[in-house]
Amino acid sequence: MSKKDSSIDNRFCRIPMGDGSYRLSNEMDKINRMVVLGPGCKVSTKELVTHIHMLELPINVRLTCYGAHINGTAKDVKVAAEHARKLDETHIFIKNRGFPVGDPRRCRAKRKGAREGFHQLEAEYEMLADVSYALEHPKHVDITPKKRVSVKEFADVVDEITPKKEEQKSESRFNLKFD
Repeated sequence: MSKKDSSIDNRFCRIPMGDGSYRLSNEMDKINRMVVLGPGCKVSTKELVTHIHMLELPINVRLTCYGAHINGTAKDVKVAAEHARKLDETHIFIKNRGFPVGDPRRCRAKRKGAREGFHQLEAEYEMLADVSYALEHPKHVDITPKKRVSVKEFADVVDEITPKKEEQKSESRFNLKFD
């Protein structure tokens, strides 16, 4: 089978960019976002997707086990993501996704098994409870650079400790116990 064969799905053959858009594609203006519901979220995945659909934006929304995928133009996806985040600001998180919904290179149904990156998402999900707590209970933290120890002060500490170690070694040599 050659690459020019008509059975190849050219609709999804595109190269993702780091910002979620595509290079060498007729959908260069499309971006993707993952909406992840953290533990303790007051909204279910179905309520999230229903809320996004009710915005009536020209986007593709897909329900997932951890939230939703949103695909569409940058303007529409950002509006949908902002509205989704407002449902529960401390428990809903938005993340870039490099591939559109249903892309055969990443789709679990076509690949048989967990999709690439799912285990990373699973590890990130475990930290979301702590992130949510930090967002709910912000604390002021002062970050001050540590002062460097002067060479003289360091030498004084070394001189102070060194004789004590030598005394301990000499005492241990002569305090032998025989049974």
